[in-house]
Amino acid sequence: MASWGREIYQPAFTQQLGLLALPESQFPDVLQHLSHLPKRYARLYIQLNDQTPLLPPLSFTSQTRITYHLPLHPEYATLRAGYAADYRRRLRQNNELPAPLTVSQSSSVEEMLALFKQYSGKAAGLKSRHYQQLQALYTVLQQHNQALPLEVRAFETGELLAAALFVRFRTRLVYLFAVASPAGKKAAAPLLLLDSVIQRHAGTDLVLDFEGGMIESIARFFANFGATPVPYAALSFTQRPWYLQWIR
Repeated sequence: MASWGREIYQPAFTQQLGLLALPESQFPDVLQHLSHLPKRYARLYIQLNDQTPLLPPLSFTSQTRITYHLPLHPEYATLRAGYAADYRRRLRQNNELPAPLTVSQSSSVEEMLALFKQYSGKAAGLKSRHYQQLQALYTVLQQHNQALPLEVRAFETGELLAAALFVRFRTRLVYLFAVASPAGKKAAAPLLLLDSVIQRHAGTDLVLDFEGGMIESIARFFANFGATPVPYAALSFTQRPWYLQWIR
């Protein structure tokens, strides 16, 4: 019998995760592990990673979600040639300015988070605890040399126009978190951030995972860098208490 009220849900700032088990787990594979979860939990929602192709047990609902990947092994000139023509034009226009906007590495994520709270936090539904979690995550990533926070500032005022946190892990470069002010969007600062990280890592064995693509406008933004859609599964179930299971 399931323990009513116990739930499994996707942690914040993890687009893809999967199942975690101890080495001594009694379940030898993911599918068998999944089949036992409805006995222990009332609800579940998890997003598996794109390396876990499977057909879930019948008690689960499966949804296909999309992220975008861009392999970075070609040289930068080749990668840039794959951008949409408008993106290449806007990059040229920025370079032709008397004081072009530039991308630099951030010393912290505090100002990035403050900018997100100001312009996007309410719509995203993030609470104070979520910002604390991201700050704690950034601290750990820094300790392991896996964090790459980048920013674009206005030349004259130093105003933060856009910022992003990338995470390097094994063969992935993950576009984990990003924000831009209205002025930053107008100046194409998000485009500059992504172009910079692509240029920095061109010719490596990394794959840039944009961690998104379910919203049409965002998917189009990623695709315009030459990235291609990659599917992964989201699994869920909701159990009724035994005293409601007779209802159809």
